[in-house]
Amino acid sequence: MGYVTASATDHKQPRAGIAFILKKALISAFVALVLFSLMIGIRTEAGPTGQLIYWTRFGELATLVAIVFVGSIAIELVRQWLGPAGASQLVPAPVQNGLAAAGRYVAPALLIFTLLVPVIFYRQRYILDLGILVLTYVMLGWGLNVVVGLAGLLDLGYVAFYAVGAYSYALFATTFGLSFWICLPIAGILASLWGVMLGFPVLRLRGDYLAIVTLAFGEIIRLVIVNWQSLTGGPNGISSIPRPTLFGIPLTPGPNGLAAKLGIAFDPTHRLVFLFYVILAMALLTNWVTIRLRRLPIGRAWEALREDEVACRALGINTTTTKLTAFATGALFGGFAGAFFATRQGFISPESFTFQESALVLAIVVLGGMGSQLGVALAALAMIGGFELFRGLEQYRMLVFGIAMVLLMIWRPRGLIGHRAPTVYLKQAQAISSDLVKEGHG
Repeated sequence: MGYVTASATDHKQPRAGIAFILKKALISAFVALVLFSLMIGIRTEAGPTGQLIYWTRFGELATLVAIVFVGSIAIELVRQWLGPAGASQLVPAPVQNGLAAAGRYVAPALLIFTLLVPVIFYRQRYILDLGILVLTYVMLGWGLNVVVGLAGLLDLGYVAFYAVGAYSYALFATTFGLSFWICLPIAGILASLWGVMLGFPVLRLRGDYLAIVTLAFGEIIRLVIVNWQSLTGGPNGISSIPRPTLFGIPLTPGPNGLAAKLGIAFDPTHRLVFLFYVILAMALLTNWVTIRLRRLPIGRAWEALREDEVACRALGINTTTTKLTAFATGALFGGFAGAFFATRQGFISPESFTFQESALVLAIVVLGGMGSQLGVALAALAMIGGFELFRGLEQYRMLVFGIAMVLLMIWRPRGLIGHRAPTVYLKQAQAISSDLVKEGHG
């Protein structure tokens, strides 16, 4: 058909023998034994007189090592028999068309369900709180997706913009008495300015070096927040942050509250429902702006920069402006999410903006599929909601979650919905693609 795909069968490698598989499994089991011995195998507790009491849990340690050993063998056998799902470098046009069609149905269904969550789970505050948290990370994921997924710039310090937005809103609201809706754009603009400030030092950096600098930037912001006690409150944070209002009407009990003005009984759930729809509107705005930007020249420049920076520069694209706009746009949405986080919590401290947050948001983008809006939303739902789902496993839930992420990366290296298709096609390529679609469905 004039179309070549590099599938797993085209580059089929000889299957490894039993000895090789057992060797890999033994190495994995040994590594697990060393790690789990320190975390689970040996425990220390303070005795009644203050001395340390050592006790062991060899049964649990042996069980975990055995699981790693058997799991390593199973994964290797499945990989050799089936091959990784990400082995194909070029997905046929009919398959891409099928994925796009599925996305067209999944996205509206997911949006409708999200809109109905406050109605279905009105009396379940835990579900509403969890929904607000998931939407917050969806917005953060879509913001980081601009930097990592579209522009191809690895950012490990995204939590810095999250923190700048949160502290900007908290300081302006508590110091000057400004409302949430006035401070929201201010927080986003300030975070965007910090994004530009980060962009200038890393203009000539790529890959691992870029990741190290952005990681350092995130730590710098956190340390400044911790040590600048006269402004940020230091480790004590900032409390009594004002809540958002609806057209100046607070959602509080009393004669001036929204419930009293509407003539209904006050319910604390009203505030949760209001916050849910506020973060939903902000997330949808982020999604809409990102999609629109992808179709503009700046979005096409981001994609060109992601694929090949040297070729991008050779084509006459200003890579300096392209990188700065990517950092500024991603930071803008991070600042918005930070401002919402501050008004939702009513209290912020440096402990809320550690490297773990940056790693979590980056994991959401990578697992969902860099460049895929729907994939990021599904990954945020799976990671945040799934983490709560395994809460009953206590200390083992991180282990279960880590194993699930490893398995996903083995079979879906490009994420749940790996999609790096360009926005612009040549007319000839479009004609060939349409012919392939017809032949594939014919």
